[in-house]
Amino acid sequence: MSSTFLGLNTAYTGLQASNAALNTTSNNVSNAETEGYSRQVVTTQAAEAIRSFTTYGCVGAGVETLAIERVRDEFYDAKFWTNQSKLGEYESKSYYMSSIEEYYSDDSTIKGFSTIFEEYYTTIQELAKNPGDITVKQQAIGNAGNVCSYFNDMYTNLQKLQDDVNQEIKVNVDRINSISQEIAALNKQINVIEMNTGAMANELRDQRDLLVDELSKIVDVDVKETSIIDNTNTARETGGTRYTVRICGQSVVDANDYKTLTCVPRANDEKVNQTDVNGLYDIYFSGDADWTSKEYRDKGDSLNVYGSSTGGKLSGLIQMRDGNNGENFAGKVSAVDVGTQKVTINVSADYLMDLNKMNLTQAGGIVTIANTRYYFSDWTYQFDEDSGQCSYTFQLDTTKNGTNILTQTAATRQSAAEVGNSISYQGIPYYLSQMNEWVRMYASAYNDILHEGVLEDGSVGRDLFTGDDVSGNEYSFTTTYQKTDTAGNVITVNAGDDSYYQLNAGNFKIADDLTKDANLLATRSQQYSGKDDNDIVQKLIELKTNPKLMSFRGCSADQYLVCMLSDVSLNAQRANTFTNNYKVLGKSIENQRLSTSGVDNDEEAVNLTKFQQEYNMASKMIQVLTEVYDRLILQTGV
Repeated sequence: MSSTFLGLNTAYTGLQASNAALNTTSNNVSNAETEGYSRQVVTTQAAEAIRSFTTYGCVGAGVETLAIERVRDEFYDAKFWTNQSKLGEYESKSYYMSSIEEYYSDDSTIKGFSTIFEEYYTTIQELAKNPGDITVKQQAIGNAGNVCSYFNDMYTNLQKLQDDVNQEIKVNVDRINSISQEIAALNKQINVIEMNTGAMANELRDQRDLLVDELSKIVDVDVKETSIIDNTNTARETGGTRYTVRICGQSVVDANDYKTLTCVPRANDEKVNQTDVNGLYDIYFSGDADWTSKEYRDKGDSLNVYGSSTGGKLSGLIQMRDGNNGENFAGKVSAVDVGTQKVTINVSADYLMDLNKMNLTQAGGIVTIANTRYYFSDWTYQFDEDSGQCSYTFQLDTTKNGTNILTQTAATRQSAAEVGNSISYQGIPYYLSQMNEWVRMYASAYNDILHEGVLEDGSVGRDLFTGDDVSGNEYSFTTTYQKTDTAGNVITVNAGDDSYYQLNAGNFKIADDLTKDANLLATRSQQYSGKDDNDIVQKLIELKTNPKLMSFRGCSADQYLVCMLSDVSLNAQRANTFTNNYKVLGKSIENQRLSTSGVDNDEEAVNLTKFQQEYNMASKMIQVLTEVYDRLILQTGV
């Protein structure tokens, strides 16, 4: 049966509910400009009615204030995080592609390839008019040195850019670690509050979501929250939750626990590309074992930054640093020599069949065969001109492979083999490789023409273009891609041979002896044909525009910049376009998210008036009931 004072208690619950709503509205207004804050609302329901045992049945007992909860839509959160991941990726690409675009500039303020190359050929044309003039020869050699300097500077700039990207990768990995630690700490605090008090830790949940917002721009995220069930009574929820965060498809936060990522610099014998700078970072999960040891790395406990699902700023940086346009070393094992620990791998890709286009490291590296990593110390290139088949024979390093000794098994033969990863983006290694290809092809064609010439003493013309090895000694390029006496029509080149593969844009230079004596530059093919004979010079002039003498990507030598700018401009434009698109899309998603979880001052003003009226009415009800009880008790003598 209801109490005599039930009405007073009922009015009091309304007063409590409206007071909580007013306080919540005040909190919303105060945090209208707070980043990451979610609008909060009071959740109420009618209190359980009281049986009155009368004809009218039950009497209402007022209102129950259940909770103060955030207004949040997980659907828009997921959309926002996905968009942030894409935006972060293309912003990174846009920034670094704009830098590369500046490096390839050629205008009135910056002398680029076309200007320098044209100046060089202007002196070559002057040399054709005065082939015996040593002053003109010196000018021609000097301008040829400018071409070398251009490529040297470009090589240095791009390698410096690769190192900058590498350092930014480490900065972002450190930030991932910091965010993971903070999320795990918040998970613990949220569970302590919600399990002990039964109230929602709204502000802490906002902080956690704000951290996930930041994390989503660095790397793709997948968030999941599940209720924790009592093991002894599966029908009962404990009030706690298990909050997990996955990046690149791998768990990094699980409730109160988190994993730490470590950037491990590659050793010189772990480089992937010939042009890579030293110390590029691989990203591993730190464990109890020594993660610097080779055995730990072989377990593959690394962050899957090369996976197709990887996104965010980290993905953009990885693609810029390691992007090879999908042109990594890849083939199938054709032969295994267990005794000498040599493995032969057949290849079919055009860029692997031509050493000028290759970017395989020479200082030793890691070849992956049937998902097992093997260190190699040397390799040999073989091309059969009759069959058109090409293969590479790797000498495995038995001192470093430990127990991973290659065996003669059916699983090994015909197994897939690769060095590095196939990354379908034109990153810094791609541009460095393109420079190397042009330098090798041009130097080889140019020097071959000079070899057709003779000097005053009747000796064969000297190489103009060459390079220095790590010891500072000039290459003589004694090994060429020609038929060999011992192997019939099979061209064999070892990684350490003095071949044009040793030449790159970084060591490209003019031969020292021609710098000292310009008369060593051959201009004619006949010793006694006269000083005005310039047939060799004419061939050098033709080399500039004749793709039959030298073809770079189907174009002549002077079209190098056109080919490269087409790549750079397309990638830069694509990055800028997608950056702008995802910014606009992100703004739209954010507006949709704010329409749900954001604080609208006009809406809160309406709520303020509504809850004020409710509070006033509840107060009025208490006042009325007070008067009733006063009359009942004091004036009727009940």
